[in-house]
Amino acid sequence: MKVTGLNIHPLKSGRAIPQTEVTVNVDGLAGDRRFMVVEPDGHFITQRELQALAQVEAAHIDGGVHLKMDGNELAVRFDPDRRLDVRVWSSDVDAAVADDAANDALSGWLGRSVKLVHMDEQAERFVGAEWAGAAAPVGFADGFPILITTTGSLADLNRTLVEKGQEPVGMERFRTNILIDCDDPWEEDWWESLEIAGITLDLVKPCARCIMTTQDQLTGERIGGNPIQGLADKRMSADRRVAGVLFGWNAVPRGEGTVRLGDEARVVRRRGERWPMKIRATN
Repeated sequence: MKVTGLNIHPLKSGRAIPQTEVTVNVDGLAGDRRFMVVEPDGHFITQRELQALAQVEAAHIDGGVHLKMDGNELAVRFDPDRRLDVRVWSSDVDAAVADDAANDALSGWLGRSVKLVHMDEQAERFVGAEWAGAAAPVGFADGFPILITTTGSLADLNRTLVEKGQEPVGMERFRTNILIDCDDPWEEDWWESLEIAGITLDLVKPCARCIMTTQDQLTGERIGGNPIQGLADKRMSADRRVAGVLFGWNAVPRGEGTVRLGDEARVVRRRGERWPMKIRATN
């Protein structure tokens, strides 16, 4: 098996930026989900409630981020002394916040009052102790440092969608970090640990999918095939600890290094049992 896709998402819920190589740190891929749009009170915002975020392209610059949307451009630099307490799910983070001019400009783009924050060197967030054995450092990702998916599972999902008379979807719907070329669908359910470029990645928790998978990742529109309906047939979790339909696995890196397209992915440890799925009744 080989790595056939690498992506970072500098802005949480913004556009994915394909990479040919990535630096893996203990808190995830360098540059992944280091910036985030929040409500004025600091609560995080995603495409779930603000679909237009899919149209925002972000790139790191010295001291900040460069944003593009609909022909507009904005360079934002952060003062480490200007802070805002923000919340991502159950995590509280002391993040750097953009100045008023930048926040006003971004609010104009998105049509609602927002602020832009940065997970800078002073900010810390740890999650997933109950899954990873110890709390893992992470940026603004929903739950874990890295998301791993496979080509075989997407192919199987698309076969189901076509059988339902729907359009196939691309992997961009799932906002993966590392895509593995594996012909066997759902084989990743058996992987407890992978090794890529000498880095061990523990697959600690399956990823429950939400309405964002139904959204075009260039426009934010809810169009095309509906992955949730496709996954409901055979990927509905039977373990209430992770409810809903599942696609991909959350991973925690146990080392640092560089991963490149074409690198071999080797299974280090396999699970004794597969994650349980509900069997949908058929007539």
